[in-house]
Amino acid sequence: MRTPRGKLLLVLSGVLVVAGTGWGVGTLLRSPADEAAARRPPVPSLVTVEVERRELVATVVVSGTLEYGSPRPVTLAGVVGGSETVQRATRAPRRGTLVEGTVLMEVNGRPVFVFAGRVPMHRGLVPGAEGDDVRQLQKALRRLGHRVPVTGVFDAATVAAVSRLYAGRGYEAQQPTLELRQRRDELTRAVRTAREVLVTETKALDQGRDVLPLKLRVTGARRDLREAEQALKSARAQEHTAEDEARVETAESAVRAAEEKLLAAQQELTQAGETPTAAPTATPTTTAIGTPPPPADTRLLELRVANARADLAAARSALDRVGEEAGAARAKRLTDLEKAVRSAREALATAEQALRQARQLSPAELKVANARSDLAAAQALLAEFSRTYGTTVPPGEVVFLPRLPARLHKPSVKAGEPVDQAVATVTDSAFVVSGSVDAAEAERVKAGLEASIETESGATVPGTVTAVAGRDTQGAVPVTVTPDSMKGLRKLAGGPVTVRVTIGATGRQVLVVPVAAVVTAADGRARVQVETAPGRTKEVEVRTGLSADGAVEVTGDLGPGERVVVNSG
Repeated sequence: MRTPRGKLLLVLSGVLVVAGTGWGVGTLLRSPADEAAARRPPVPSLVTVEVERRELVATVVVSGTLEYGSPRPVTLAGVVGGSETVQRATRAPRRGTLVEGTVLMEVNGRPVFVFAGRVPMHRGLVPGAEGDDVRQLQKALRRLGHRVPVTGVFDAATVAAVSRLYAGRGYEAQQPTLELRQRRDELTRAVRTAREVLVTETKALDQGRDVLPLKLRVTGARRDLREAEQALKSARAQEHTAEDEARVETAESAVRAAEEKLLAAQQELTQAGETPTAAPTATPTTTAIGTPPPPADTRLLELRVANARADLAAARSALDRVGEEAGAARAKRLTDLEKAVRSAREALATAEQALRQARQLSPAELKVANARSDLAAAQALLAEFSRTYGTTVPPGEVVFLPRLPARLHKPSVKAGEPVDQAVATVTDSAFVVSGSVDAAEAERVKAGLEASIETESGATVPGTVTAVAGRDTQGAVPVTVTPDSMKGLRKLAGGPVTVRVTIGATGRQVLVVPVAAVVTAADGRARVQVETAPGRTKEVEVRTGLSADGAVEVTGDLGPGERVVVNSG
């Protein structure tokens, strides 16, 4: 049995149901006028945006990873040391910075050095080796303070510098192995034995019955030639023989005596002409006072002078004859001696030819020829071996890296492991951001553009685009950005970053409108619609410039604060 209160609640519920049903039916039932009004479009209105004056910067966003640049594996070019046994790391590479001359690791107790250079190590460097790799090593040694000329030849000076380098690091430069030393001893003994055989066979040939007499004849002919040449040399150096010298000296003495005799006769004649002849005692009756004495008689003295002149002429003529005879004798003597030299040479040539023929026909000559050939072959082998014998740089003991200092990023071997694969991975010591951009935007990204690197923590570091590679298989283009500073980036290595590459900027404040507000007319000119009053516009021709982030630079009959239509379509 329901209570009065329950009946009241039941009645109220019914009233509410009826009222709700009536309201619902009323909302569904509309008059035709109401329906038309509801379907009428709203009054159209213009969507406008205010013209701004601001600096415009165009960027391309690159998502990438912050990492050390230019990772590359490091492998050894060959054996370390002189042994061909299994090569195992006895000291593994360690993370850290690699500078020139650093010992990267040890293999079988031997060092592996790091130098800067773009020519990879591809062979062992031995004495006499030439090439760009040798020149590259010499330049590295000079940078480390070793005085070595850059000749491109692995010479004695380079060997000395390499030895000092190893000693300074507590090692010994690679010396010839036991096998090489034994080989060199064998070749040296072979040369010595071949020389002894040649001497023995040659002696046997020279002591043969068909050769010995001819050899003695050659010896005698050679002695005769020396004597003839010495006699000719002495004769050419001597002007006259002793006999000729005596004859010339006698003739010269006769000339001097004749000259003295002539001089004395001339002096007597001169004195006689100056002294008057003594007169007899004058008597008072026969001589007048003051009469001069008669002149002296000089006819005898004049005759003596004439005879002396004739004697001098004869003496001089005799001297000339003696000189001519001595010259003729010397010329004949030289002719005879020259003939003797020629004869001696002919005799020697004849004797030597006979000796050669006898040796060639002798059965022992074949043994001598064979011994001589064996000696030449042994000497050639020893010379070829000695050319590369000495201190060397094995191919595995040097690693050239394009740039130093570098960073050893990851060792690839541990102590005791073989080193036939990559031993480590090295990178540049500076960070780079490696990312990519869509191929459509890559054309605007160039090396040298400024960039802004944004980390996850919100820090911003300036950088520069350093490389734009070719398109990869997904159609993206790899981009490398290098930070201007490494400050604060070391802890972020390996983490993602966002790079904004600046591809253009106005550099000053310019008029800016939305790109959607610019319409290109049929005549190819750009225009915007400027709102002049509510619902009213006018077209204004503009010139467009840089665009970025949905906005574009414009110039024309516009001003800041004016509103342009963006949806007039």
